Amino acid sequence: MEDLLAIAVAVLTACGVFLILRARTFPVLLGLTLLSYAVNLFLFASGRLRLGAPPLIRAGASYTDPLPQALVLTAIVIGFGMTAYLAMLALRALAESGSDHVDTAKERCQERSKDPR
Repeated sequence: MEDLLAIAVAVLTACGVFLILRARTFPVLLGLTLLSYAVNLFLFASGRLRLGAPPLIRAGASYTDPLPQALVLTAIVIGFGMTAYLAMLALRALAESGSDHVDTAKERCQERSKDPR
């Protein structure tokens, strides 16, 4: 099971990095979301989940560490807010520039410097 979880984290990270390196805003947004999922899985796995462990601590019982679970819940909320904000920012940039290319402003500056008018 640990191997499967490690492979899932690796695939999510690889796909996220690949999408972040794209030159379009929406793949970058999707890549950031995939990276946040990979971090959430990594944090969740660091809690050493145990099957059949009691939810409350009893004397002499082994229990699951609740801190990684709380961190993941907080990260989910923050990630959702970040994704919503970046989606609105990308839509505004698309409306302003007419393109979803990341370097649109730089390209326009280069085109203006080449244009003799």
